[in-house]
Amino acid sequence: MDFRGLLQGLKNWTLGEIACAAGLVTLSAGAGYCISRLLRRERAPPDHTQPPQVATVQSIIKKYKTFCTVKNLRGRGRKPKVTPVLARRIVREVKKNPRITTKAILMNLGSAGGNISRQTVQRTLHTAGFHGRRPRRTPLLQIRHTKARLAFANAHRDKEEDFWSSVLWSDETKIELFGHNDVAYILCKKGEAFNPKNTIPTVKHGGGNLMFWGCFSAGGQGNLITVNGTMKKEQYIKILNNNIRQSAEKLGLGYQWTFQHDNDPKHSKSGEVMVSRQKH
Repeated sequence: MDFRGLLQGLKNWTLGEIACAAGLVTLSAGAGYCISRLLRRERAPPDHTQPPQVATVQSIIKKYKTFCTVKNLRGRGRKPKVTPVLARRIVREVKKNPRITTKAILMNLGSAGGNISRQTVQRTLHTAGFHGRRPRRTPLLQIRHTKARLAFANAHRDKEEDFWSSVLWSDETKIELFGHNDVAYILCKKGEAFNPKNTIPTVKHGGGNLMFWGCFSAGGQGNLITVNGTMKKEQYIKILNNNIRQSAEKLGLGYQWTFQHDNDPKHSKSGEVMVSRQKH
């Protein structure tokens, strides 16, 4: 029997065990070997520790005969409480409701969850790529809004970078002074932040608020002004007349550029298109 393979995997061995293994290799070169004889000869290992017991050496030899290695084998130790089937059930609960808590997941699993803790559920979700995140706030869109945005994106997806560098974007926004500041968390994977299930739809209402109008381009920010009261079509046209050309000059858009605003009713006049080419 070749015991030279016993010298593999010595990383976790004591010096006494290494000495025993080396002695076994030496003895096995002859007619045979004797564990007790080897241990008597190795009473004082180099690290001054006690040599291993006969049973320890026997188990090493038996392991090598069976597996041809003395390294740690896979599958040793306590088996995991979360089986692959249970892990898939936990992930399904999150996919159905990203806002679910680990406590609610355990309640839904019932007896199938066994005796696992909330921390175990959390580790299982982390392994599957799910982490707690604050949901993104996005405008509450109807189906027609989504279709219109997709149509706009498809119509302009082949535009060159030079075209987008010459676009002046305009919009107004209302900022709530007193709104809902509740902190909510969701469980989602990387890249799924704007999935509709993982967002909080927002509408323009609340306590006191301020309205601003502004514009920007690839070159930076244009004018930003405060809107007094409710913006109507006449006030919007006045804002454009006083700020659009000035902002375009400040941003260096040149003599030919595109003015872009959204499909708000007050932005349209006599059926004008929303994307208009400005020439000076």
